[in-house]
Amino acid sequence: MAELSFYDKVAARADVPPEAAPPLTQAVLRTLAERISGGQAADMAGHLADELTPLLVKGTEDPQSFGYEEFLWRVEKRAGVDRSTAQRAVRAVLQTLHRVVGHREFEDAMAQLPAPIRALAEPVPREP
Repeated sequence: MAELSFYDKVAARADVPPEAAPPLTQAVLRTLAERISGGQAADMAGHLADELTPLLVKGTEDPQSFGYEEFLWRVEKRAGVDRSTAQRAVRAVLQTLHRVVGHREFEDAMAQLPAPIRALAEPVPREP
């Protein structure tokens, strides 16, 4: 069985149809690239498939400073979705990114984000 693509994993984690995963993933990665340093974005981009790499490459080292609400708003606008879908997408993309880029690289990036955004990277507890 072929390995699931990044988009397939995001679709499953966000509970969205497969065709919704690419625009959601792209919106989250573009927003993440704006919020972290250029060097950190480039480090993570090096672990991604070729079609995703340009989404994390940016022309400046300096990150923009914005919080949780602005992060979600940017994802909502870029992907054309509501708040709940944007939040699920951010969670799904961050969790998938964590698995792809590795723990140390991921933690270095998360250290640059406010706690509420970092919290979205944590797995949702399952009920017993």
